[in-house]
Amino acid sequence: MTLASLEDTPRVQKQERTPYNGKVSGEGRFEAIQRGEEVSSHIHKELEHENCILDIENFNLWYGATQALFDISLSVPHGKVTALIGPSGCGKSTLLRSVNRLNDLIDSVRITGQMRLNSDNIYASGVDVIELRKRMGMVFQKSNPFPMSIYENVVYSLRIDGERNKALLDEVCERSLRGAALWDEVKDRIHGSALSLSGGQQQRLCIARAIAAEPEVLLMDEPCSSLDPIATSKIEDLIEELKGSYTVLIVTHNMQQASRTSEYTAFMYLGRLIEYGPTYDIFTNPALKETEDYVSGRFG
Repeated sequence: MTLASLEDTPRVQKQERTPYNGKVSGEGRFEAIQRGEEVSSHIHKELEHENCILDIENFNLWYGATQALFDISLSVPHGKVTALIGPSGCGKSTLLRSVNRLNDLIDSVRITGQMRLNSDNIYASGVDVIELRKRMGMVFQKSNPFPMSIYENVVYSLRIDGERNKALLDEVCERSLRGAALWDEVKDRIHGSALSLSGGQQQRLCIARAIAAEPEVLLMDEPCSSLDPIATSKIEDLIEELKGSYTVLIVTHNMQQASRTSEYTAFMYLGRLIEYGPTYDIFTNPALKETEDYVSGRFG
């Protein structure tokens, strides 16, 4: 696999931009993208005033000869929830997995562009990827508790770092389970198997495990897609509680979920960022007709 940063790899020659002004026809812009023409993103001015923890600049990604992400530039505000929305196959999960370099595990992947976490270049040569991933929590589409006790699941990241202070481990376990709104449900059986929990409880356990290491960013890849409505509601309530304490970047196919849980929303289509701004504006008064067509259900 070859990974290249902007410093190491020449930028791909940009095609001439096709100008679009105002809420033009969604069909025109989407067809332009399908033809391979470059279409500029619309970034709302509110983001200029945010303190951003994650900065993505001119990011491109290929799977072999197939390009999956095209010149993505966006910044994720500190302490806020940012949602990535768009049709299936638009690159949402690919972008999310690029943040903690999970795509490195695919041999055919190569990239150009920049990603910075608190000003540190994620793709700089010499970056310790294991240490990088410790700075980010990851919650996957399907809950993946380890086949061990609830307690050991939560403190796992501390264990692998060599922590043996039982009082500290106990404190982190309780704090993280409380943070994941799970403590009251499991406090009498934290040494029992994590696999005995319900699906929704397992997903909240995975969130507790992710926040135990106090990550700088919490990444969530469609965390409610396999849950029933009651469990989904609990996860959404939890995301609401995490605001302020954690920076959350969430991929969701559920636009209602994005509108309920996030403060900023980015709309993607065929690997391009179309529009990015405050969630309220994206869903009630988007700048682009394409975004309006998607969030209203007329497209996608």
